[in-house]
Formats: sequence, structure tokens, C-alpha cells
Amino acid sequence: MTEKKPYYITTAIAYTSGKPHIGNTYEIVLADAIARFKRLEGYDVRFMTGTDEHGQKIEEKAKATGVTPKAFVDEVAGEIKRIWDLMNTSYDRFIRTTDEDHERTVQKIFKKLYDQGDIYKGQYEGLYCVPDETFYTPSQAPNGVCPDCGRSLVKANEEAYFFKMSKYADRLIEHINTHPEFIQPVSRKNEIMNNFLLAGLQDLCVSRTSFKWGIPVEFDPKHVIYVWIDALSNYITGLGYSVDGASDALYKKYWPADVHLIGKDILRFHTIYWPIMLMALGEPLPKQVFGHPWLIQGGEKMSKSRGNVIYADDLVSIYGVDAVRYFVMHETPFENDGVITWDLITERFNSELANTLGNLVNRTVSMSNKYFGGLLETQAVSEDPDGDLETVRKKTVEDTVECMRTLHVADALTTIFNLFKRCNKYIDETMPWVLAKDPEKKGRLSTVLYNLANGIMTGASLLAPFMPDTAKRIAEQFRTPLRDVEGLRAEAHVVQYGTKVTGAPEILFSRLDEKEIREKADAIMAAQKAAALKEAGVTEEAGEKQEEKALTHKEEIEYDAFAKMEFRIATVLSAEEVPKSKKLLCLQVRCGSETRQIVSGIKAYYKPEDLVGKKVMIVANLKPARLAGLVSEGMVLCAEDEAGNLAVMTPEKDVEDGAEVL
Repeated sequence: MTEKKPYYITTAIAYTSGKPHIGNTYEIVLADAIARFKRLEGYDVRFMTGTDEHGQKIEEKAKATGVTPKAFVDEVAGEIKRIWDLMNTSYDRFIRTTDEDHERTVQKIFKKLYDQGDIYKGQYEGLYCVPDETFYTPSQAPNGVCPDCGRSLVKANEEAYFFKMSKYADRLIEHINTHPEFIQPVSRKNEIMNNFLLAGLQDLCVSRTSFKWGIPVEFDPKHVIYVWIDALSNYITGLGYSVDGASDALYKKYWPADVHLIGKDILRFHTIYWPIMLMALGEPLPKQVFGHPWLIQGGEKMSKSRGNVIYADDLVSIYGVDAVRYFVMHETPFENDGVITWDLITERFNSELANTLGNLVNRTVSMSNKYFGGLLETQAVSEDPDGDLETVRKKTVEDTVECMRTLHVADALTTIFNLFKRCNKYIDETMPWVLAKDPEKKGRLSTVLYNLANGIMTGASLLAPFMPDTAKRIAEQFRTPLRDVEGLRAEAHVVQYGTKVTGAPEILFSRLDEKEIREKADAIMAAQKAAALKEAGVTEEAGEKQEEKALTHKEEIEYDAFAKMEFRIATVLSAEEVPKSKKLLCLQVRCGSETRQIVSGIKAYYKPEDLVGKKVMIVANLKPARLAGLVSEGMVLCAEDEAGNLAVMTPEKDVEDGAEVL
């Protein structure tokens, strides 16, 4: 027997700051479908996921909650694992960065890199983005604003260890250029090369002393190992990697990974920091890093403060696991963000799952029982539609395999459902109920019903990685085993002659009442909003008024420092989304006789069309800076409350463009 070829797939490990929403959950479902399909193709699959549990944000959240950091992450990691299990994902290991084997190996990795001169001790002086937990040099953020999220940076000064990134930059550039499949989709590769690697790499801060919740540096315990080495190393520590060359059999079998499946927002860390670490360790690089798009709520990124967060368990309570799996994979294209709304899920549920698939299976089983006592047996009385259906059936197998080879998962699902649609069309073409009225057409009728069953079971077998429970239920109704890819290719008769379908067809998906689902969804979202307001300290009665809180003030300044800032009124002439940025809008504003471009991190709060014509307050004398490759000639001033609500500052009365704010 031929030994199966190994295949190793990982997700990014989820940060244990809170319960994951459906956009986070999409990644584990996507990875699960890929892993299951590879098993269907005959691979020996290793599938790993888990949680990232260290860092300053965790330490602060635990303190605010009144528990230890370990107790805090234990609870959140348990919730994440519960949701992953709820979504019927088939991972082989759920790794936690607080696992003892992981922590021990990370300490050894750090020391090895230090001993060979790739890590050195220094002093960090620069700027830090608290929400993103990312450091920037003054040259990277000349106006004191995070180039990724647009928020204000804070000054940081502490002793730290640094990794010599530039030492390996040329080697990484060569690898990317000679391995076009390494970063996918291709647009992500261009972003990494042009915005980061070709611009030159700064040495990377890899330890912290300003907080304690992390893995201590073994030889300098006042330092904790920062997220880059800690979290990214999970992909090898989870396989039993050892720095001394005595790695476990799992590592020797499955590394390098076939694909790291990650969100597009963390692509830089996985395609620059991680491969450089591996180069320094003398280990092979992963074969591919796939930066998948996001799933966003009605065109907006999900945010608890806006009350638009949708959770997987809420969706499952209404639609069921497989329906949710189908939706998140089918509605998220290869490169572009997918959109999720309750109304859209209901529409897809009724049209695709209840009608296209559920009704097809029900009709076929019912007619087989009605006309032949459930027996599936062709008398080889063929007509024109049969050949086309068989062509589509065979082509569906190959097209689905090809889609999955390139990780076009949404396209693979569309291909499978096109087979089900072709089966429905075949019913309309052959009209079995008409054939049943003519005794001389009995042979033809048996052929039609067999062909339908054969097509359905081919589709069900291919559907199993995406909707495993649904595929199993279809197979049970046709009393036929699900086939792997080799079996589908080898057997023209997926359903054996003489098979007898189940006596009573099972309803796979019952149509949903749109009004009823909308009412349930509104109730769920209202509860989510109330919970977010309560957590943010907003009274339940008003839902708007903030509870009184002590304000935290910045360092006092002299008037002369304030007087140097120039505030003016400007009118927004146009606004566009910045490509490849989840947070930035590019505005053209008129300020007096000048027209200038301002890049602002307000995409999550305003649609571009809502800003056009609006008068805003800007800082007019900021030194121009580059954000996401665009020159920004100022800053739009905004107010943000504790709940995360943000509003641009506008004048009370209509004043001329260029008017100075005194």
C-alpha cells in the first residue's frame, strides 16, 4: 500500500482578548474545509490551531477583571475552543502558548538566536501603537500616527533585545522572487515586497520589560519574549521541534508546512518576521502563506462598540452548523472581503440550501420510493440530457479539485452547487412524473432516477469537507457511502445498482420565514448592543449617557507649544477607500485656496460618500507623512469616547474654508 503524502495546514492562533466573532471563526472553518478536502484526496493531514495568550493587553484585561492572567486566558481559550468544536472543525492539536512544551522551546529558540549573534540587547526609543502592539521608529511614523490604524502613538523607552532583520533581508527577497507560490494571493506578495522589504528592514524588538505576562528570557528574566518569537514559533513547537536537532517524528514528517492560513492583516509578520526566524534557525520555510480576506458585517468591520458583532453560536442557534459553514465560505471570495448580514444568510439558506439542495434530495428519494419502492436500478434507456448530466458530473470532480488546489474555496462550493442545479434542470428536462404515467416508459424512468442519485451522491461526496453533517445525511438517505476523490474518478457508478433508498426522506433544510428570522436577529443584536454599552460603562436606561469617569490627561504643555499648531476648517471634496487598508480613507479637502490630500484612519466609522461636502477641522501644519504609500498633508480631528464611538469635528455654523480655529 502506497504511503500517504503528508500535508500540514495551520491557522493563525487566536488572541485571547475576548470571544471570537464570526469573522474570526471564518478562518478555522476555511482551514477545516481545506484539511478535510486534502484527506478526501488521500493526504495524511496534520491540522493545527490554537491560541496566543501572552502580552500587555492580556495583562491589563486580567487586572481590570480582577483575575490572574492565567485564569483570564484559561477562560477565553476555553471559549475559543468551544466555538471551534461547535463549528465541527477537525484539528489535530489545539496549541496554547501557555503550554509547557511551547514555552520551553521558545526559550531555547531565543537563546540559540542570541548565542549565534542574531539577537542583541539594546535600548528601545520610539513610538508604540497600543491597540496593534506594534513599535515604530520616528521615520516610519513622522507625524506620530500609526501608519496602519491611524491612531496616535505613544512614546516608549525601555531596554530590549532586538533581532537583526536586515541580515536576512536579501535572502528572503530572493526566496520570494524564486518561489512565486510562497505568498498568495499575488496582490499580497506585491504589498509585502513594495511596502516593506524593498523599503528596507529595521531591526525587530523581540523582548519587553514594561510588563510581566510572557515567557521569560531564560538568561535575563526581567525580559519577557515578545509576541513575534513567542506566537509565531507555535507552528513548529506544536510538532515537537527541538533546537538541538532532536525534533520529534511529527516535525520530521510534516515540516515545512504546506500552508499557513492567516488573515490578510497579519501577512507582514508571517512573510517577513517568521521566515527570517526560520532562516536564522536553519529550518525550511513554509511552502505557502495564504492571506485570506475578511468577512465583514454589512460593509463595516465588526466592533463591539458599534453593536454589530455577530457570533457563530448565535448563527448556529438559528441556521445550524453546516448552513453557517456554507455561508461564510461561499460568500468570501478568493481576494476580496465577504459581506455577512442576517438577511443575506436567510436568503442564501432558502435559495441554495432549502431549494437547490434540500428539495432536490427530497424529490429524488420520494420519487424513487413512489415509483420503484426505493430501488435504484437503471435499465440503460438513455436520451440526450443523460450525456450532458454525466459530463457535468465528471467535470465537477476535476473542477472542484483544481479550485481547492489553488485555495479558491468559494469557487469550489459554487462548482458543487452547479452540479446540484444541473440535477434540478435534469428533472425539468425529463419530467419523471410524466414518464410514470406511461408503463412503456418505466425503463426510462428508472434510468432518470438512477442518474439523479448518481449525480447527487457525487456532489454530496465533494460537499463533505465543507458541510460534513449534510453530506453524511444525504449518504444515509441514499444508503451509499461517501466516496473519496480517487473513488469518484474511478467509478462511473457512485451509487451501486440495486441500492435501495431510505423509506422516508429527511428534510435537510426547511425554508425559513424571513420576518421571523429578522425578529430573532434584531433581538440578538439588541442584546449584543446592550452588553457592549454595559461593558463600556453606559447606562442601560438611556443607552447613550456615559457614566462619570475620571479622565486621564496627557502631560501639561506651555501655551507656546499649543500656539505652534494650526487648526483650520476644510471641506471634503472627495473621499475614497485606500486599497489594501482596513482602516484608512484618502480625502481631498479644500482649505481656503489650497486643495490637499489627507489620509485618515476613519474608514470603520464613515462611508466615503457620507464625508463628501462635510466641513471638518484639520491640523494644517503637520509635516507631510506617508500612510499606506500615500502622502498625507494634515490630520482630520475627531472625538472618540470610551465606547469607541468616533465623530469628526465640524463647525457649529457655516464658515468659510480655511477659517482658522482659535
